[in-house]
Amino acid sequence: MQLPKNAVSWFEIPVNDFNRAKKFYAAIFECEMPEMELGADRLALFPYDAERGVGGAIAQGPDYLPSQRGSLIYLNAGNDLSPVLNRVPAAGGKIELDKKPVSDQQDMGYYAIFQDTEGNRVALHSPN
Repeated sequence: MQLPKNAVSWFEIPVNDFNRAKKFYAAIFECEMPEMELGADRLALFPYDAERGVGGAIAQGPDYLPSQRGSLIYLNAGNDLSPVLNRVPAAGGKIELDKKPVSDQQDMGYYAIFQDTEGNRVALHSPN
C-alpha cells in the first residue's frame, strides 16, 4: 500500500445557518464558494485543486452539529495568515488565539485559532 501524500483528503465544517456561515468564510478568505447539494446536505466548497490538494466545505444537514469540542481543522491562509485573521471580527467571528509560531525550536510556520459564526473552533496556518 502506498502512503497518501496528505493525511487529510477532505473536510467538512458543520454549520447551522448556511447563508451566514458562507458569508463569513467568503468574507475572511475573500473567495467564491460554489454550492452543491448531496441528498439532504447542503455544501459550499472552499477553493482547491482537486488533483493536487486537500479540499473541503462548510456543510449543513441533519448530521452536522457545530462544536468547539470536535476536531480542530487548520485552514491554509496563504503566505501570511494575518490578513485572513484580521477579517474574522468584521465578518462576525471571534479570535481565540492570535498568530503565534507553531514551534519555537523548528520552523513550522504560524497558526491562530478563531471561532466562526456557527460556534466552531477553527485554526489558520501559514508559513509566515
